[in-house]
Amino acid sequence: MQAHQTLIGCSDLAPHLEDTDWAILDCRFDFRNPAWGEEQYSSGHIPGALYAHMERDLALPVTPTSGRHPLPGPDQLAAVFSRWGISPGVQVVAYDDVGGGYAARAWWCLNYLSHTAAAILDGGWQAWRELGLPVRSGREERAPSVFSGSPRPEMKVEVEGMVYLTRARDHLTVDSRSPERYLGLLEEFDPVAGHIPGAVNIPWSGNLDSRGRFLPAETLRKRFQERLKNLPPSSAVFYCGSGVTACHNILAMAHAGLEGARLYPGSWSEWIRDTTRPMVSGEEPGNS
Repeated sequence: MQAHQTLIGCSDLAPHLEDTDWAILDCRFDFRNPAWGEEQYSSGHIPGALYAHMERDLALPVTPTSGRHPLPGPDQLAAVFSRWGISPGVQVVAYDDVGGGYAARAWWCLNYLSHTAAAILDGGWQAWRELGLPVRSGREERAPSVFSGSPRPEMKVEVEGMVYLTRARDHLTVDSRSPERYLGLLEEFDPVAGHIPGAVNIPWSGNLDSRGRFLPAETLRKRFQERLKNLPPSSAVFYCGSGVTACHNILAMAHAGLEGARLYPGSWSEWIRDTTRPMVSGEEPGNS
């Protein structure tokens, strides 16, 4: 069986609900109400799915110098994946109810630890419900295993590297947030508005159609290549507010055959912790 590595449809997942070589992660979450997603999961979820909590499982506690969702270290992520029963050969499918905006963080973390058999359920919870597919309430258990993936440090850029990249020309820094937050006109979550100097704006939500499905791969490829121009995909570094929804853009690029884009996990909420780092508002050249 060929692994699903970016997206998977409901019809492809449905036959594998009882397959022990498949692991399903419910990643529904709400930044404003961290308990909401787990409550929704308990009320109803795809049978066999485990709940992946953004702040308990896919992030560390916030520190005075970190962003809002600090990335766990490789050993910490491996322990979570082991608890979820993810071992070599297991196909992971993650879903949420916002087109993959949260589930993409789980996908990225798995890929960061070299587990590439991971995909986002295209259309997520809404698509599953629209098709009248099975739903189960309560909590699920899955036998733990030994996760053995190794980290891929080339997939991310730390804050020191981002400081350097603000002065470099051989890369593309991409802000994945909404245009209003990028321009500094609105800031919903962080105390400072604006963006990292030199960044262009490619909102993650633009990867989806009106029904919350990913756009065709060819359309996505054109979307990102218009900004990359002659730069290779590996020159692109994505950030957002806290390193969550930026993963959606990286997944969309990979689905379009543009692999190698990197993540700045700390993102804007970490960047602004040090007021000596440059911050700007308004449009950037090349972003229009």
